[in-house]
Amino acid sequence: MTHSFDLAAAPGHLIRRAHQISVAIFNEHLSAADVTPVQFAILNALHDTPGVDRITLAKHVAFDPATSGSVIGRLESKGWIERRADEVDRRRKLLVLTPQGLRALAGMQSAVAAVQSTILSPLAPTEQAQFMQLLSRLVAGHEAA
Repeated sequence: MTHSFDLAAAPGHLIRRAHQISVAIFNEHLSAADVTPVQFAILNALHDTPGVDRITLAKHVAFDPATSGSVIGRLESKGWIERRADEVDRRRKLLVLTPQGLRALAGMQSAVAAVQSTILSPLAPTEQAQFMQLLSRLVAGHEAA
């Protein structure tokens, strides 16, 4: 008889569970805002780098450029972002937050901060710092590969 794989000790399983938990916490705190974690990441990235194209934006938030179009479309239909023609290349569309999108993003900031705090709450402050350092190294190491 073979032994089953111990999922509780598998990094992939624990990362998947942590992601599920973080999305559930995000949805709980931001249900009234009608925004997903990916939509928030896009809004936040556009706030930091306004006037980028869809491909560049997808790279900023580490999201698949092919599927980012539908997320951008939903944000556009909410009136939170708009596409503008590039002054140099009129065929190229640049994305910017609308005034309504800026207000929506500002209204989400405290809830998103609470999400981050809640996600890390089972850990002591020193463990939180260590966890974030290790998680950052893990992601950076795989992105560099």
